[in-house]
Amino acid sequence: MDKSEFRDWTHRAGDWSADYLETISERPIRPNLQPGDIGRLFADSPPENPETMEAIFADFERIIPDGMTHWQHPRFFAYFPANAAPAAIIAEQLAGTMAAQCMLWQTSPAATELEVKMIDWLRQAVGLPAGFSGTLQDTASSATLCAILTMRERALGWTGNQTGLAGRQTMRVYASTGTHSSIDKAMWIAGLGQDNLVKIPTDGDQALDIDALRVAIRADREAGFLPAGLVISVGGTSVGATDHVDALCDLSRAENLYSHVDAAWAGAAMICPEFRPLWQGVEKADSIVFNPHKWLGAPMECSAHFVRDPAALVRTLAAQPEYLKTHGKEGFVNFSEWSLQLGRRFRALKVWFLLRAYGLEGLRTMIRNHVAWSQTLADRLAAEPDFEIVTPPFLSLFSFRHRPAGFSGDLDAHNLAVLEAINDDGCIYLTQTLHDGKLVIRFVAGQFGMAERDMDIAFDTIRRIARAV
Repeated sequence: MDKSEFRDWTHRAGDWSADYLETISERPIRPNLQPGDIGRLFADSPPENPETMEAIFADFERIIPDGMTHWQHPRFFAYFPANAAPAAIIAEQLAGTMAAQCMLWQTSPAATELEVKMIDWLRQAVGLPAGFSGTLQDTASSATLCAILTMRERALGWTGNQTGLAGRQTMRVYASTGTHSSIDKAMWIAGLGQDNLVKIPTDGDQALDIDALRVAIRADREAGFLPAGLVISVGGTSVGATDHVDALCDLSRAENLYSHVDAAWAGAAMICPEFRPLWQGVEKADSIVFNPHKWLGAPMECSAHFVRDPAALVRTLAAQPEYLKTHGKEGFVNFSEWSLQLGRRFRALKVWFLLRAYGLEGLRTMIRNHVAWSQTLADRLAAEPDFEIVTPPFLSLFSFRHRPAGFSGDLDAHNLAVLEAINDDGCIYLTQTLHDGKLVIRFVAGQFGMAERDMDIAFDTIRRIARAV
C-alpha cells in the first residue's frame, strides 16, 4: 500500500466508523449465532500473494459487524460498559499511526510525560490527595496482580523474586465474598494459591464483615500463616458490593497489611463529589485501581493504577538489564518498571483527548444521568406486580427477578429463560448473576451514548418479553 492508497483507505475507514456509530442503535446488540458460524466464513489458509484492499474491506463489511456484540450500543446494559467516546477513538487512531513502543522514557518521551500528567489529572478528578502517583495499566486485572505481587514482596522483605517461595511462611490475602474473580487469578499467578485467598463473609449491606476479618487474621497468625494484604471492594461486579473503606484501611495499617482498593467500575463515579462518601478513607490505601475504559469513555485498554509509594511497586516489578538503561539523563520515569508488560501502548493520548473534549463537568453530567435513570427504572419495575428488585441500585447497577403471580415452578430457570429471550430479541442486552444462592438479572446503565429514552425502551422490553415467556 503506497501513501496515496493509505490516505484513501484511512478516509474510508473513518467514514465507515462514523456511519457505524450513527446507525448502531438500529442493530441487534448481540448476534443470534452459534459457535463456529463466523469461523466457517474465513479462509482455511493464509494467502500466498497479496490481496486488494477492496476485497479485504468488502469481507470485513460482509463478515465482521454482523458477527459482533455491539458494546457501543446505547442499550448495552450488560456486564459493565466498555466505552469508546468519539474524541478518544480519534486519539486511538493517532496513537495507532505512530505505533510507538512506550516502554521507556527514551523510547517515547511525550508518551511518558503525558502519562505522568494524565494520571495526575485523573487523581485530581476523583479527589485523591497529592501524595498519589501511578500509571495506566491495560486492565484492572493487571493492576490487581501488581498489587498482589507487591503484597507478597513486601511481606517477604523484598526477597521473593530473588529466592522464590519454597520453604517460606504461607502468606494470606483477605477479600470479601463480593470481590472480583481477578483477585483469585492474581493469587494463582503470584504463586500464593487459591486456598490462601481468605474470603470473608459480607454483612447485610454487602460489605466485608470487619469483625470476621479480625478473627480470621488472628487465627491465621496463631496457625503460623503470614497475613500479607487486603483487597477492598468498591462497586463489586455482581451487585455492587462495597466495603467500609475507611475502617478497613485503618485495620490494614494496624495489622501491617498492604491494602488495595478495587474500584474498577465505580471509581469513575468519584469524579462526582457527591459519590465520594462511598469510598471514604480511600486516601489511606496503599493502591487503588479504576478503569477509565469502563464508565468514562476511554477505549480499551486503560486502567488507572494509583499508588502511595511507587518505590514499592518498582521494587517489585522493575527489571533493568543494560539494554533497557537510559544513560546521561535524569528526572525521568520508565513505566515498564511499574507494570507487568515491557511493551506498552500509548494509552495516555486517549485520556488527554477525552478529558479535554468533554470536560469533567460533561462527564459528571453523563454519570449523574445514568445513576438517576437506573434508579427510575428500578422504581418502575418495583411498581409492577410481577417484578421484584433483589438488590437496590448502587450507583447505576441493580438486580431484579420476574415473579409471575401464582408461579410455582423453578424461578431460577424461569428468569434465565426470560434473560435469554430478552437477549435473543436484540433490543437490549442484560446479564445474570447469583445473589444469595438465586439467579438474578443484572441491569447497569453506563453506555457513553445512551439517552433517557433508551431506559424507557428497556422498561417496555423487559415487561413485554418477561410476560411472554
